[in-house]
Amino acid sequence: MKLYLEYLFRLFDLYSIPITMLMQVLPLKNQSSNRMMKRSLTMTHSKIQLFVFGVICVLSFHGHANCQGTVEDYEAWRSYSKRVQGRVFRDRIEPHWVGEDDGCCWYRVQAAKGSSEFVFVDAVRGKRETVRNFDEVKERIAGRDRDGAADMPASLTAQSEVARSRDGSESATIRFHNQTAGDLNFYWVQADGQRKQYGTIKAKTVHPIQTYVGHAWLLQDPDGENVASFVASAGQEDAWVDGDTPKPRVRRRDRRRAGRTNSPDGKYRVQLVDHNVQLIDTVEDKSTQLTQDGSAENSFGGRVWWSPTSEHFVVFQTKQGRRRTISLVESSPEDSIHSRLITIPYAKPGDELDHPTVVLFSRQDDWQPRRIDDKQFANPFSIRDVSWNPDGDSFSFLYNERGHQRLRLISVDAGTGKPTTTVDETSETFVCYSSKSFAHYVESTNQWIWMSERSGWNHLYLIDADTTEVVNPITSGEWVVRSVEHVDEENGRLMLSVSGMDPKQDPYHVHWIRINFDGSNLVQLTDGDGDHEVTFSPGDRYLIDRYSRVDMPPVTNLRDAETGELVCELEAANASELLETGWQPPERFVAAGRDGKTDIHGIIVRPTDFDPEKRYPVLEAIYAGPHSAFVPKRFGVHSSLYSMAELGFIVVKIDGMGTNHRSKAFHDVCWKNLADSGFPDRVAWMKAAASTRPEMDLTRVGIWGGSAGGQSAMRALIDHGDFYHAAAADCGCHDNRVDKIWWNEQWMGWPIGPHYQAQSSVTGAKRLQGDLLLIWGELDRNVDPASSMQVVNALIAADKDFEQLIVPGAGHGAAGHPYAHRRQADFFVRKLWIREPRTPEIPTPEPQPST
Repeated sequence: MKLYLEYLFRLFDLYSIPITMLMQVLPLKNQSSNRMMKRSLTMTHSKIQLFVFGVICVLSFHGHANCQGTVEDYEAWRSYSKRVQGRVFRDRIEPHWVGEDDGCCWYRVQAAKGSSEFVFVDAVRGKRETVRNFDEVKERIAGRDRDGAADMPASLTAQSEVARSRDGSESATIRFHNQTAGDLNFYWVQADGQRKQYGTIKAKTVHPIQTYVGHAWLLQDPDGENVASFVASAGQEDAWVDGDTPKPRVRRRDRRRAGRTNSPDGKYRVQLVDHNVQLIDTVEDKSTQLTQDGSAENSFGGRVWWSPTSEHFVVFQTKQGRRRTISLVESSPEDSIHSRLITIPYAKPGDELDHPTVVLFSRQDDWQPRRIDDKQFANPFSIRDVSWNPDGDSFSFLYNERGHQRLRLISVDAGTGKPTTTVDETSETFVCYSSKSFAHYVESTNQWIWMSERSGWNHLYLIDADTTEVVNPITSGEWVVRSVEHVDEENGRLMLSVSGMDPKQDPYHVHWIRINFDGSNLVQLTDGDGDHEVTFSPGDRYLIDRYSRVDMPPVTNLRDAETGELVCELEAANASELLETGWQPPERFVAAGRDGKTDIHGIIVRPTDFDPEKRYPVLEAIYAGPHSAFVPKRFGVHSSLYSMAELGFIVVKIDGMGTNHRSKAFHDVCWKNLADSGFPDRVAWMKAAASTRPEMDLTRVGIWGGSAGGQSAMRALIDHGDFYHAAAADCGCHDNRVDKIWWNEQWMGWPIGPHYQAQSSVTGAKRLQGDLLLIWGELDRNVDPASSMQVVNALIAADKDFEQLIVPGAGHGAAGHPYAHRRQADFFVRKLWIREPRTPEIPTPEPQPST
């Protein structure tokens, strides 16, 4: 039987060669005849493929090894997370530092299931010691312990200053424990320092949120005072807030940017009333109307930026653009049998935007408004990061031009009102303002630290504020700065997270370095082949360096924060119990991309009952958003990938060209080209992997993704239907003209050109080959659900068969709904294994309300 099946597989692989050759070389009289012949040959190709594969599958059912979609398979799929969770030990610590000198710390680590150890670390002597209990910890720290510290649960560390988000693609959970007596508002702090409120945590309650590793969150009381700042981590989830939680400082540059209505000297307060500006003299208790021309269509409003000297303040007057809205229909609200219409604001590419004008008010002008000449910033997508220089004589802001091909740093002299372009960052493609922009003013030298890809790699430059000339590159080389972690103005140096410095390592691995403003004395603070995350002791004397790879459990080291030298190894994680379940780590694989020379990185995931003698269909989990890179780099159980593998698939995840964190040229592939999704690189990578891995059956390839990944999944069948055979597209932004403005104009450009239409899956639907499942939620506020319905309309017009699942009440990411998740799994079993999966019983729904 085995030999017979091998023969059929060989036949299956070989029969298409003459047909493909005929399609390429047959000389026909005209294009119409050529198209008809190719279509006929393609249909013949498909029928033979289906017949041969059907014979294989029928014969396969006689042997259990090739029989998929069984009850046992689905049980493995459902139970994966439960089977593998909690089986890695010594993988994470939460140090408790003692004393002002950072001389020692202790922590409690899980050593095995149901057992933990206390560890005392003498950082000065570089000595780690396991002790029996907390009483021995107290003895070691010689009375410098903090009463009750041992009883505190391991939790996220409250940050000493308001943290900013870093790029993160790995999902994480934070559980906020509000132990205070009052309600707290919580905000997501973006990479540029902007804050977005997400809700309120009631006093004495726990509030969980879903986020991403590296994303920063700020908690404030109802008066706007900062209470706590946390950064999401891959392991710790609990964020405890009580009266002892240290209140975070506002970064120095953020203090200069922070909007306030009261002047620093306390003598004045700005009021925005009926779209106009009033100034309140708090000493004499009198009000003066400063503007008269504000209206609902051209309003003064938003934040107020006072100079440190209280001599000036800045306000925007904003001319209102188009206020587009979209309508969502909630078909099945919980409290009624009747549908409900929901209307939300939703700007789309090409829409007229709000146009802000910068208005300066100065005491020297008796507070009369001066509109700053905007010739140098006439077409804004946004004007942000308003910041007064410490002397109060000038202020600056970032001007992001519509189309994202120019980012300018504008400085304005407060005395004359004259604007000057300090930095003019331009690109023939795009300036990646959303993840590669940084500007910091250094008061002592009157210089700016500026982030730029002008060299072809993301680096930092020191720029003279007066001459606007580059003083020197701070960093350089064929590697990238990922983020600026700390600016030490006193010592003239920076702490950075970077990747790609070591050519022997994965170029996405994050390391930490320190470097002087003049580019000298580069010190690598982390070591080890892996992706590094770092926390510092309270006095910044030491750092905890935790690093791992997808195929290597975490190692945690204590290092000198000044030199990066190893003080002592703290923990090496033990994953032996995880391996006992049959789990094996993902295989890292690198192959050349479309150009035959650029390395493309990805991983290969196999089921826990993997049989090397068996051939498996290949499933790709795709997300190709240009804002980041998405192949996991850190150790984990990666449930979404492995659970699908448990159904009898080899699962791959790849970062093709057009994604982030490599060279500018690598990133630029996405420019006006989102439909590309890196597919030429992905296909080349999979073919290279399968050439030495016979278990990978590339005659059966599926792909799934959500959001931008949903767009890509469908696009696989439009542009590469000769390689991909089945796709599940969840909440896809299938037409970039219909999706949200910031995402699409950042990568597809402005004005809206013919490439938008050419790359739409609506216009491409007629070219679809293979099996398609569309999943979407009727209440998706991220991607307009009309995008999916317009694809449906186009597929119907093109007489294309497809499947669709609309989830009532679901928002973005509808495939995460348990029912939709199972349906997506069924789809791939049915289409790639040609087997009807066992359908579990569906519980009877609760009765609907009568009104």
